[in-house]
Amino acid sequence: MQKILIVGGAGYIGSHTLKHFAEKGYDCVVLDNLVCGHAEAVASAPLERADLLDEGSLRAVFDKYEIGAVIHFAAYSLVGESVVNPRKYYRNNVAGTLNLLDVMLEHEVKKIVFSSTCATYGNPQYVPMDEKHPQAPINPYGQTKLTIENIFKDYAAAYGLRYIALRYFNAAGAAPDGSIGESHNPESHLIPLVLKAIKGERENIKVFGNDYETPDGTCLRDYIHVDDLAAAHRLALEKLDAFCGAINLGTGIPTSVTEIIKAAENVAGKSCPTVVEGRRAGDPARLYADNRKAREILGWTPQYTNIEDIIRTAWNWETNRKF
Repeated sequence: MQKILIVGGAGYIGSHTLKHFAEKGYDCVVLDNLVCGHAEAVASAPLERADLLDEGSLRAVFDKYEIGAVIHFAAYSLVGESVVNPRKYYRNNVAGTLNLLDVMLEHEVKKIVFSSTCATYGNPQYVPMDEKHPQAPINPYGQTKLTIENIFKDYAAAYGLRYIALRYFNAAGAAPDGSIGESHNPESHLIPLVLKAIKGERENIKVFGNDYETPDGTCLRDYIHVDDLAAAHRLALEKLDAFCGAINLGTGIPTSVTEIIKAAENVAGKSCPTVVEGRRAGDPARLYADNRKAREILGWTPQYTNIEDIIRTAWNWETNRKF
């Protein structure tokens, strides 16, 4: 039986996708260098420790297993770090992906679902943002993801590669059973930072700007539960023969920073210490998805549309963290 190779499957979204695939009966193998991932998050598949920049170890995994398709999550993803160290991001994200594609073609594997991002759009010219929105990334992280999307287009035309690039908005939440969840070092995502402040592990949460032209003055973002992302990857894999291209993944529901804090306080039953600071450069007031294409092509519908339900799964993880 051919296996699904989940590259970066020990990371946050990758491990939840592995869990989902295993529950749906897929036979998977995980490739991860464990720089950002956690071996403890891989419970239902073999874990091969390898790096995309090491073609030899990568090739050995493809020689060892009969791979039918690839789900590709492996990337550095800290926007600020990408600005000060773009070399790290282009080498790891772009060169690593080229190595992966070359080894895939050597082994006649021509199906891939790619973890892309709404950062390929840059500052929104309109919201909700659909897939026709101009792509003009404002940081090297977004540029690397756009570069990879363009590589896929060229490989599809030249070599018959079948790909779907899933452009995420803000991933959030954790497995409802508490077995896996978000565990970054350093942590940069708003919801876990708010929960850590509520737990007393941080002095406070900084709100960057409360004078935007939004209902409460704070930025609006689109938070999508990680299990909904996982399901979309399976649906994308199943649609690769029929569709090739990019698809947004978001709920289409804008939620403000203030609403996140209030929802977290409601879930935890405790207050969150907050400090209002000035706006951060490059933060748009509104950023949320038009997800009609995902609904129409993938048959995908997000199951988590209430922000408190999303945060409740994250709080369960934070209060019973396993790694």
